[in-house]
Amino acid sequence: MSPTPLTVEFVTEMLGYAFMRRAFVAGACIAVVAPLVGSFLVHRQLAMIGDTLAHTAFAGVAIGLFLGNLLGGAVSPYLTALVVSVFAALLVELLSEHTDVYNDVSMTIVLAGGFALGTVLISLTSGGIAVSVNQYLFGSLSTLTRDSVRILVGLSAFVVAVVVLTYRKLLYVTFDESAARVAGIDVEWTNRLLVVLTALVVVGAMQMMGVILVAAMLVVPVAAATQLARSFREAVWFAVVAAQVAALSGTTLSYAYGVAAGGTIVLVAIVVYLVAAVAGRVGVRRPA
Repeated sequence: MSPTPLTVEFVTEMLGYAFMRRAFVAGACIAVVAPLVGSFLVHRQLAMIGDTLAHTAFAGVAIGLFLGNLLGGAVSPYLTALVVSVFAALLVELLSEHTDVYNDVSMTIVLAGGFALGTVLISLTSGGIAVSVNQYLFGSLSTLTRDSVRILVGLSAFVVAVVVLTYRKLLYVTFDESAARVAGIDVEWTNRLLVVLTALVVVGAMQMMGVILVAAMLVVPVAAATQLARSFREAVWFAVVAAQVAALSGTTLSYAYGVAAGGTIVLVAIVVYLVAAVAGRVGVRRPA
């Protein structure tokens, strides 16, 4: 599609397509839950967990496609991706809790193992599922179905509800794990909850963003928000706003110029981060 000026006619034409309406709904959902969960991850220096679970989600997709190819039946790659990602999230926590390795080591082990498993399964079919895997690697607006968007909306509502209900525990563990233990909070359970929520966000956003770029939405809007916010709660709100700007602008630019949606959204998010960083340097951040 040739570039079109952002006019009323352009917007009307764009929203006339069902797949674009679905894309905007999906983008808006991702732009809420990704920075919401990502805010806790970034402040706990666990930003890499997004990449880890994205790569294991790729293994889950490969398992689903492999089983579908082997059995000749309909095996949902999203269901297998969700199961594998949640398992990987818990595995990272178990490795950190019960072995001598640090978080970054356990995440690297799980990341490498997940991606390795995915590539082996693809090779076992002589590349037969490689084409199908492509849309999960890079994301696609045109393949967003009504059912997949409904699932994403449901996952998003669940994630937001859980974060709201456990916000104080998550906040306490994020900033002072030792004090949280003294206060009687089950730190291990809270950590597991956070990584499972991350897995849900990664799998939910995977179809639109692609597994390669989905982790960026957990980190970049949060990084932008920290340049301006004066409190954690304010940073969460700023991060959601930054993510909404990136998702909605990126989706519009993707349609207008016929470029990849996931990559465009991430590039816009990085621009938002740079603007926030400059604004923070010149004194836009309000004093506490």
